[in-house]
Amino acid sequence: MDPLRYLRGYPPHVLTQVQALIDAGKLGEVLRKRYDHGGHDVRDDKALYEYVVAIKDRYMRKAEPLNKVVYDNKLHVVSQALGTHTAISRVHGGKLKAAREIRIATLFRDAPAPFLEMIAVHELAHLKHRDHDKGFYQLCSHMSPDYHQLEFDLRLYLTAQETEAASKR
Repeated sequence: MDPLRYLRGYPPHVLTQVQALIDAGKLGEVLRKRYDHGGHDVRDDKALYEYVVAIKDRYMRKAEPLNKVVYDNKLHVVSQALGTHTAISRVHGGKLKAAREIRIATLFRDAPAPFLEMIAVHELAHLKHRDHDKGFYQLCSHMSPDYHQLEFDLRLYLTAQETEAASKR
């Protein structure tokens, strides 16, 4: 198992720093100091829907409405993604209707609040931009100015979770 698999693509000097924190057993501690603010209150699907729709209404008023936002315990970090967005098209009478859904991995129920915000912003940005292109990341940064730092720290968080779990085995 590659302990730095969530950080592939980052420069070698960054990976060296992360590996040094892992070797010293301090990666989790560093992240807890930075993000330990008591968690968040978005514990169920109804609260998650309201949370995501509030972000959407603030930054993307003209985007299509969301039909469903839920925590999904079937999303696995390694084999899939941390969140998904779908637009399911159905024929309703003589019209074509699209139901837009966002599913967020259940690990965000217990993750620090900024990470939940980051994944919600990420999935909302996919309503306008299908690909991870320049426009996508500009929209993410507009909705969450520290988006890139949060994305990196989330990768560190996942790495810390895995290394701590592996050390307990």
